[in-house]
Amino acid sequence: MATGRSNKLVGQTGEYLVAAELSRMGLIATTFTGNVPHYDIIAADERGKHVFIQVKAGKANSWQLDIRQFCEIGFDGEKQVVGSKKKCPVIGLVMVFVRVCEDRSDRYYVCRWEDLRDLLVKGHKEFLARHGGRRPKKWDSMHSAILESVLEPFLEKWDVVTEGLR
Repeated sequence: MATGRSNKLVGQTGEYLVAAELSRMGLIATTFTGNVPHYDIIAADERGKHVFIQVKAGKANSWQLDIRQFCEIGFDGEKQVVGSKKKCPVIGLVMVFVRVCEDRSDRYYVCRWEDLRDLLVKGHKEFLARHGGRRPKKWDSMHSAILESVLEPFLEKWDVVTEGLR
């Protein structure tokens, strides 16, 4: 069973794994261990160009998120109504999802925040459409998940980081 401590350790492991990968790419990577609201790492190149990175780490094949971070959600009774998409909270934010594996065959999915937002909003709309607009278990839940299979196109796309250097 996952505990608060084990979840924190997985998150910390994910941040350090990403920092190590960034270092291998020739970037200086500074971690903030969850103390900054929208990003976990700043990576900089030799010219001082930098990119902000949010890390989501987990041992399962999905990551849990709050859909309200990505779009407006309203209600019509118990039906959820998906409103406008939100703007990225930090210009050029890069998302790295880390699948932390016991055998150290960790996998990294790297995308722009906007790519993640678009996938989540699309998936949430499709989920609601399949259920008549009402979440079946808890109608007011803002829970959203992204499956590893949905992130597959972003596997090892580290060029997103180097393209984001500004």
